[in-house]
Amino acid sequence: MFESSSTSIQGLSSEKVIASRTKNGANSTEHQQKNNFLHSLFELIKEPMFILLLTATSVYFVTADYNNGIFMLLAIILVVSISLYQESKSRNAIEALSKLTQPKSKVIRNGIVVEIPSEEIVLGDFIQTEEGTFVPADGIIIQSNDFSVNESILTGESLSVSKNEQSENKQVYQGTIVASGLAICQVTAIGSQTQLGKIGKSLDNIVEEKTPLQIQISNFVTYISLIGLVAFIIVWGINYWNSKLILDSLLKALTLAMSIIPEEIPVAFTTFMALGAWRLLRMGIIVKQTKTVETLGSATVICTDKTGTITENKMSLAEWFTLDATTVTATHSNLNPKKQELNNAAMWASEPIPFDPMEIALHDAYTISIATDERPQYKMIHEYPLSGKPPMMTHVFENKEGHRIIATKGAPEAIIACSKLSETEKEKINTAFLAMTKKGFRVLGVGTTDFNGTNFPKTQQEFELDFKGLVAFYDPPKKNIKAVLETFYKAGITVKIITGDNAETTATIAQQIGFKNPEKILNGNELMQMSPARLKEKVMETTIFTRMFPEAKLKIIQALKDNNQIVAMTGDGVNDGPALKSAHIGIAMGKKGTEIAKQAANLILVDDDFSKMTDAIAMGRKIYMNLKKAIRYIISIHIPIILIVLIPLALGWMYPNIFSPVHIIFLEMIMGPTCSIIYENEPMEDNLMTQKPRPLSTTFFSWKEITISLIQGLWITAGLLFIYQFAIANQYSESGTRTMVFLTLIFSNVFLTLANRSFYYSVLTTWKYKNNLVVLIIGITLFITTLLLFIPPLSKFFLFEKITLLQIGWCTLVAVIAVFWIEIYKFFKRRKS
Repeated sequence: MFESSSTSIQGLSSEKVIASRTKNGANSTEHQQKNNFLHSLFELIKEPMFILLLTATSVYFVTADYNNGIFMLLAIILVVSISLYQESKSRNAIEALSKLTQPKSKVIRNGIVVEIPSEEIVLGDFIQTEEGTFVPADGIIIQSNDFSVNESILTGESLSVSKNEQSENKQVYQGTIVASGLAICQVTAIGSQTQLGKIGKSLDNIVEEKTPLQIQISNFVTYISLIGLVAFIIVWGINYWNSKLILDSLLKALTLAMSIIPEEIPVAFTTFMALGAWRLLRMGIIVKQTKTVETLGSATVICTDKTGTITENKMSLAEWFTLDATTVTATHSNLNPKKQELNNAAMWASEPIPFDPMEIALHDAYTISIATDERPQYKMIHEYPLSGKPPMMTHVFENKEGHRIIATKGAPEAIIACSKLSETEKEKINTAFLAMTKKGFRVLGVGTTDFNGTNFPKTQQEFELDFKGLVAFYDPPKKNIKAVLETFYKAGITVKIITGDNAETTATIAQQIGFKNPEKILNGNELMQMSPARLKEKVMETTIFTRMFPEAKLKIIQALKDNNQIVAMTGDGVNDGPALKSAHIGIAMGKKGTEIAKQAANLILVDDDFSKMTDAIAMGRKIYMNLKKAIRYIISIHIPIILIVLIPLALGWMYPNIFSPVHIIFLEMIMGPTCSIIYENEPMEDNLMTQKPRPLSTTFFSWKEITISLIQGLWITAGLLFIYQFAIANQYSESGTRTMVFLTLIFSNVFLTLANRSFYYSVLTTWKYKNNLVVLIIGITLFITTLLLFIPPLSKFFLFEKITLLQIGWCTLVAVIAVFWIEIYKFFKRRKS
């Protein structure tokens, strides 16, 4: 909260806010709440697996097999409940994220300025809009200062429009961007009643395109489903040819079709991405769109600014320099008249209510060093915002007597260029400037000028300045930044610094933190003069980019992307918006970031802690790896289910229909939680952050990995077929054979779950991983299987037969051999690497 000292406006009282919201509604374009439950249910009943289950259930009831029919009905209810729960969990995670990423606005209520979510603005509110924010509702300007707004979202005109309370058009509109200054406006329209709402545009209405991974998964599932349809027709035909019973043949064909469709894969993808975003949120990282989670693990380059990201953003005044001095001064007290003049001018060149750490330091130094505070006597009458290459800013203050103070601060080069100085003086300034920057200080030049009248120059560069001197600030590096950089380097990620500061200061700080190749520097003007081909080459070898401005930042991002790099970019200012939007992963700061930067970014670091990016990238890699484990598990376990249904029928073996839909749905209920719950909760493997980033273009289903998963599935199939033939050779009944094959499949599923926790480390290593859900899910699976085998009504229902310990031993042994051969492969893989 901030005291509303700059205005006499009291705003609405709490009671009036409630009354207005009750009468006029909230500042939202959504008229009604969508019924998520019904929507999810409707989406679910369109799924092929649900249709198959419903068909099988209907056949059982039509043929008066009520026991199986009731079981299948209960199974449908259970499967639907699990799916809806997972959908709800994913949706809740996404909704929590969307609430956190809603823009905030400043309003005056009860006489004070408060920051609230933009949706909570009501009709009649007094909003305070300032440079770098979106206008949150339509309104009329009541007070303003050097206010201009970009209305291109409504008009298509890119140039900003100056407005004030005296303008003929003093209206501001929702969704437009404040280009400069500040205004207090009374809200005249909210939500769908605004100009933006009426023409059907919404800043929040972002249509997410499918990512390459989503497309790959969708295509894979579609392809397998088509194979399932063909197999279904063939098996139905074969069974009907043999038995001439249409419904019985249909049931047996449905068994195969149900075993083929890998419906767990899309569910696993959605669950992993949503819960991954939720886990990142708990770590202080807001992900605006869940698809960003997929991209995180692929980042190859991180472009970071210096101030507040690499450094503490806690500026302390370190040194002063004036032309009359032989050396710089490094003390706050006992400043000589010239340095006091410099100190005062630097303060007047700052914002009247400072928020930038450098300006706060200048205001503090002024307070300490002067006898009489003149700030209350002066009012800002004109302002030139930070602009130019290199940048500078100018403020014009005037008191009641008409006395003016015009002060400018900015990059020393910019102030020198606008000052009347001899070559000797320029040389002296540059020597002092270099001495300051070599200590890692951030240096500003300061100047003053005189001007009468109100016809101010169009640009501040037209003023002729009286050069007052240099002020140097020290912003120490963050304590953990060395370790953060080391983590990025080990992970094969290149780090580049993009800053508005000068080369010497940045290089000094870079050397202090162990930054690689700090001598490879390029400044903004040089960069802009390069040809695209030269820049494409230069951008890869350069590590520090100095004196940067929006166009230059954008060119860096584009050149890196042209080199097939996956670019993450940090930023916090209005001017960072285009680069944040252009980068694959835009990263805004939660505390010091402007609303425009946050809206343009994909990620928001809540506490402005850059070290969280290592956590984010690690999480992205972990989620991708765990999703891959889950999908490879699904592929491997589906193969034996498909083949044990198909091979005995196709080859005319003694018991051609060993499994029915009842058995398949039971297996599906085991496999779903295994892939979505166990693998989603797996910890990160030790070597994950020492591997090179995965190219985003790399197909999720690489031929080598799919081959390993296919071989895993075929080994388990071989084990099942061995048990099948073993049972027949020992003259077991159909029920006995079914029991042994089913138990071998259950054990294979359990062992596969354990083996696929890593395709690098052995099962003895992964067993030590902290994931309590492994024991829980496997324990439940084995417990229910035991009930099916040894509780007579259940074993009779599943057409099982009581088996001996020796038979269980055979099933276990075959499952161990069928699955754990992969440990030999992993051993040689570790040895090779």
